[in-house]
Amino acid sequence: MAAYTPEDHTFVVCAYKDNPYLGDTIDRLLNQSVPSTVIVSTSTPSDYIRGVCESRDVLLVVNPRPHFAGDDWNYGYDQAATPLVTIAHQDDEYDRTFLESVLAGFNRYRARDIQISFTDYRELRPEGTIESNTMLRVKRIMNKPFQVPALNGRKTVKRLVLGFGCPICCPSVTLNKELLGPYPFDVTLRDSCDYLTWVNLSSRPGRFLYIPRALMGHRIYAESATSRNLSENIRTRETLEIMERIWPRPIARLINRVYARSESLNTL
Repeated sequence: MAAYTPEDHTFVVCAYKDNPYLGDTIDRLLNQSVPSTVIVSTSTPSDYIRGVCESRDVLLVVNPRPHFAGDDWNYGYDQAATPLVTIAHQDDEYDRTFLESVLAGFNRYRARDIQISFTDYRELRPEGTIESNTMLRVKRIMNKPFQVPALNGRKTVKRLVLGFGCPICCPSVTLNKELLGPYPFDVTLRDSCDYLTWVNLSSRPGRFLYIPRALMGHRIYAESATSRNLSENIRTRETLEIMERIWPRPIARLINRVYARSESLNTL
């Protein structure tokens, strides 16, 4: 079976409002060591976003039916004409070898049975770059089974890991359209649609491949959607709802209390 090449991949940058990091994120994706297609998808079109895209000769597509984040991700994902898609966040940083490493991970397996791959990450905070903290270390431990070929395709293993929280950094995920088909993201939750998506995918055949290298930086700042949703307890409520699909309610509530304490580190 032929290996995946850069021509088989698209970065879809989901852009919202007039974010000052958008141009830098696009530049990093355009300057990958193995360049691929880059498009920008938005549900909040503006002259600013159009200008950033035009100055870099990047296609801009506009979601005509915006709702929650999952709807926007699905729209952008469906615009990509390639079998592999990375939904990039507009304010994150991607290392120059991100795509090269992702393709190498997919190509290590002879069968095209990887549902998603995802990498380790670092935090970009106003006070500086955080390479490791308690939450990052815990997530790295949780993700270890997804490095092991004998484990990362087992439905029970995928679901068990996700039963203790979501260790998968959404903007580091590359999705395999050949296995997932169209419209893979949950559209019922406001904040935790990525977590519920991985839980839903865990019951389907295929592998979750973890690449244990911090190949991107996830930005955490007061204006980010993550910080807003955590401060409003939206994520805590939605996470409990997801965990109750996996565990009996008393166990889900106990796990969620512990998980919520660790997630609170993402607020500023």
